[in-house]
Amino acid sequence: MQGRILHRILGLTALTIFVLTAAVPAARAAAVSIVADGPSFMRLGPPEAPVKLFYETRGSGSPILLIHGFGSSTFTWRRIAPALAENHKVIAVDLKGFGQSDKPLDEHYSIFDQAELIKQLILENDLKDLTLIGHSYGGGISLMLALDDDPRLQGRIEKLILLDTIAYSQNIPVAFKMMDLPLMSQLGVRMVPPEVQARVALKLAYLDDSKIGEETVEMYAAPLRTKAGKHAVIQSARQIVPQGLDEISKRYPTIKQPTLIAWCDNDKIVPLDIGLELRRNMPTSRLEIIEQCGHMPQEEQPEATLRLIQDFLRR
Repeated sequence: MQGRILHRILGLTALTIFVLTAAVPAARAAAVSIVADGPSFMRLGPPEAPVKLFYETRGSGSPILLIHGFGSSTFTWRRIAPALAENHKVIAVDLKGFGQSDKPLDEHYSIFDQAELIKQLILENDLKDLTLIGHSYGGGISLMLALDDDPRLQGRIEKLILLDTIAYSQNIPVAFKMMDLPLMSQLGVRMVPPEVQARVALKLAYLDDSKIGEETVEMYAAPLRTKAGKHAVIQSARQIVPQGLDEISKRYPTIKQPTLIAWCDNDKIVPLDIGLELRRNMPTSRLEIIEQCGHMPQEEQPEATLRLIQDFLRR
């Protein structure tokens, strides 16, 4: 009995970390603009409740904005960002609640809240000719930005690259439904050791377990060692399915930007069927399959992923 309970808790926390899946008041000016290479922070969001987001910048040229998946951070791009920066200005950002960004004890962790912060980052830094690369949850944010009818965004986003992204309603694991139950969220996220949560989650997200190093486990476990980090995971999980997703998805055919949809052939988190459906409904898209890969192509198959991205950017 105890074994079954522990198994359920571990499954809950693993899915909580990795399984996927706008409106805030006028924002205050950013404290720092994206100019120089290196790590820094920007203050975004409404003046009464600003959020400090961490970002890293490298390279020069037309900008690329990297948006990580749920439970991840800028760490996930470590194997492809340097090569992309040889010809582009690459900006990797930690979403609210993740990585080194602020993790306020509020409830504003929906995909719309995240997209609004990223929109502000784009506008306040006057990013143009921009390519959005979004993985998983970050891909869903990228889709929200492409669909945003704010006239200030018009003409800024040039291309989209979506990696194993959330896009449509799919079977939601019992784990996510249980996150709405205070007792289960306490047991799953607050009581299981962070390194155990991270290791179980990574095994779910990778096809080849041998590629999961101790550094990777520690980086994914670190945010879960704090009260604020655990709060962010729980709140994000509870809002993982955007309100009105079915209506939103009907608008995908209106997206005009050239789009690369890249998908792992063994994704157990966001199945390939989602990618196939997205390709059918985005006339300007192309779909590429990455072999021998789970849910995180940029980490598990970085060379193949990088080749696809670079080829698409050259077109």
